[in-house]
Amino acid sequence: MTDLPAEGRAATASLDRSTPQQAHADAGLPSPRRAFAIAAVLSAMSLVVLDAGMTSVALPTMARALDATPSLAVLVITAYQTALVMALLPCAALGERLGYRRVFVWGVALFTAASALCALSPSLPWLVAARFVQGLGGAAVMALGVALLRFSVPPKQLGAAIGWNALTVALSSAASPAAGALILAGMGWPWLFLVKLPVGATALLAARALPPVAGTARRIDGRSVALNGVAFALLVIGAELSPTRPLAAGLLLALAAIAVMGLVRREMPKAAPMIPLDLLRGRSFRISVVASVCCFAGQTAGLVALPFYLQHQLGQTPLVAGIYMTPWPLSVAATAVVAGRLADRIPTAWLCAVGGACLALGLAATALWPPQGDPRPLLAFAIVCGLGFGLFQVPNNRTLFLSAPPERSGAAGGMQGTARLTGQTAGAVLMTVLFTTTSLDLAPRVGLGIGAVLALAAGIVSATRGPARGASARADARLGRARPRRVTQPCWPGNRTNLDRI
Repeated sequence: MTDLPAEGRAATASLDRSTPQQAHADAGLPSPRRAFAIAAVLSAMSLVVLDAGMTSVALPTMARALDATPSLAVLVITAYQTALVMALLPCAALGERLGYRRVFVWGVALFTAASALCALSPSLPWLVAARFVQGLGGAAVMALGVALLRFSVPPKQLGAAIGWNALTVALSSAASPAAGALILAGMGWPWLFLVKLPVGATALLAARALPPVAGTARRIDGRSVALNGVAFALLVIGAELSPTRPLAAGLLLALAAIAVMGLVRREMPKAAPMIPLDLLRGRSFRISVVASVCCFAGQTAGLVALPFYLQHQLGQTPLVAGIYMTPWPLSVAATAVVAGRLADRIPTAWLCAVGGACLALGLAATALWPPQGDPRPLLAFAIVCGLGFGLFQVPNNRTLFLSAPPERSGAAGGMQGTARLTGQTAGAVLMTVLFTTTSLDLAPRVGLGIGAVLALAAGIVSATRGPARGASARADARLGRARPRRVTQPCWPGNRTNLDRI
């Protein structure tokens, strides 16, 4: 520890001893139990991801059944997303306080119970309230799912586990609109929520196999939780109002910025803050977060722009447009597991740079394709986009988690989810602004072009990590064990960690 000052070395001496969290992270679970633990996380993740697409498809049906206007029916989505964003970081902190498995199980149970309440809702206000509760449960699942995977598998298999998680998310995302449409065709909208009950029950049963990682004695700061909730709620609502009510949106975003500054100021002196400022001081973690925001923003802009481009500029029907978009999530799923295995062997900087470049290439090629040309090459462009995103996402997430000590895995998971939702919101708001300020013929192409720039930025930011020291799985496993004892005190001057060079 020669890179720490004397007082830092003295203060971290006690941290050099192995902790229960470190022991779990080093060994993982035995093989039979490990499979059930992974199944618990993946089934819960699929539950949360399927919900978003299925509910979006059903909004017109819900509006008619509940005698609500389309603008009010959108609150069914907004309430869920707002709760999700508000609760990610608090759920991560609660997991570190009480234990990851306990809070994860509470999240699955809350999500499942809220699904039943959604199905039984007699009116739109009841449905919106139930969806808000459902979002709180989903936040616990998203914040702690990958953290539990980290404690379930040995470090050298973390990339593969994250790859399976990405595969599950991609397949669930691709299947959710079709699954929602099939359920609506044969049954009423309440069944969109009732079909989740057996999946939730299965996840709860499998959760018994999850590692019982002990919590810490850290106190949850209620004022910080309140500030966090206010800040993210204002941010989401302000972003949604920005295209139609710019003055109100500007006021809300300004208030959100004030709340964020107050939250950062309150959390800064803490050793383990709810907003992981301690982790963000590490270069590798910070690069992973920034690159993730850029990549998700670029992909979301492309996914929103592409259907309009196909239908309004190329003259394709909605069905054909859906067929042209299908290869994108499927290629993400196909790449995820392979990328996970590669991430355990090849430097993250190289994989993420290539992935970001591929996503940028696919988006740029789509934007530049002439409207009068043969549309079939767009299928290949969609595949390139999916391959690029899959190749970027898994290694980036793996490095993000290995940049945090095991006892801060919950905070890393919360920050990962926050970065993802921030990027997705930014991409969606970007397209909304373009549709509001430019013509319908121009907006999709501009959005695809900006998405390409953001994806390329993600690759360039990732490349600044430089070549990895110990790119092999064995070296990465050593880093995963050695770093936590040095990164837990990043506030001291001169504290630079080995993983900052990854």
